[in-house]
Amino acid sequence: MNAKMQALFDARAEIVKALAHPTRLYIVDELAKGERCVCELREGIGADISTVSKHLSVLKNAGIVEDDKRGLQVFYRLRCPCILNFFGCIENVLQENAKKHMALVG
Repeated sequence: MNAKMQALFDARAEIVKALAHPTRLYIVDELAKGERCVCELREGIGADISTVSKHLSVLKNAGIVEDDKRGLQVFYRLRCPCILNFFGCIENVLQENAKKHMALVG
């Protein structure tokens, strides 16, 4: 593999790593419905502000979300809503795995 391809795969891995946590998946799912302030996300997650902020920071550093500070509140939105296509693909894999499992047990 050449250096250019390695850099591409490394960049892809960073994005996938940023998504590789249930809380961050929840955040992306919530932001798919529209922008949210940190306080709204905190309520849904049931964690303290610093924990939610850390998760948001990981997503922001990966380029998945962007923020907008308004007064004392920070609002987040998906930077690239096409990430939801990836989730659709994951759901298809889950369905296929379930079918395979049912065929093996059934």
